[in-house]
Amino acid sequence: MEPHGRAGGNNTCDGGAGCGTVLKITGTGTLTTLYSFCSQTNCDDGAFSMAGLVQATNGNLYGTTFLGGDNVCTPLYAPGCGTAFEITLSGALSTLYRFWSQTKCADGADPLAGMIQATDSNFYGTTSEGGNHGCNDANGCGTLFKITPSGTLTTLYKLCSQSGPQPCMDGTHPVGGLVQATNGKFYGGTYFGGSTTRGTLFSLAVGLGPFVKTLPASGKVGAAVTILGTNLTGATSVKFNGTAAGFTVASSTEIKTTVPVGATTGKVTVTTPRGTLKSNIVFRVL
Repeated sequence: MEPHGRAGGNNTCDGGAGCGTVLKITGTGTLTTLYSFCSQTNCDDGAFSMAGLVQATNGNLYGTTFLGGDNVCTPLYAPGCGTAFEITLSGALSTLYRFWSQTKCADGADPLAGMIQATDSNFYGTTSEGGNHGCNDANGCGTLFKITPSGTLTTLYKLCSQSGPQPCMDGTHPVGGLVQATNGKFYGGTYFGGSTTRGTLFSLAVGLGPFVKTLPASGKVGAAVTILGTNLTGATSVKFNGTAAGFTVASSTEIKTTVPVGATTGKVTVTTPRGTLKSNIVFRVL
């Protein structure tokens, strides 16, 4: 995706310089523009994508735009307060959601970061503005949201919901995205707010269970693999898509193993005294 997303695409935004693009580039430097934003009337498809893309388990790419969507708010350059979108590898774009679709942007506005696909197959992200809650900003200080692959959005949290020695103890204006840790929780940060007003680091629990993550996510038989997780001490079994592998528990958060003979592409499982954990993505046997 074009860096910063502020120009390019040769559409109507930003004095005619364009509203950003989605692009593909090969390892040898051949570049293909898959999509130019603001290709639809009033930038209904979005404008100025500020973050990268995530490839979902269905093979398509998902991301956000900072502006566009042609909803009520009308910021500089492009009408609308941002979108969440899906795009195929051939460049067919579908707008999943247009922010400021709820009264006074209770659903959030102006996402600066991209989204991640979590272990429940839904996408999670942040908006830097909106939420219609707290803050000196008229329409809120940002949100944390979930959106389904079909485009149903749920606002999980509105920033500036806590007070203490300072207002907005929980932070305001998240400009970065979320990460999902192996304990199932999400983690992120805010630009302002907190006890020093200089920002916060936070976790968000939505009821998703723990999992394990393999490094790398693919390998040949015999290749070394590190498995990351939570409470791995006492593990009794490691399997690659049902094929048992030898392993060593290096710590409560790390297991060392190798791809066993007979392994096939699929989920990696680790059996612990607390239960069986599955990998968040399939491990591909090369």
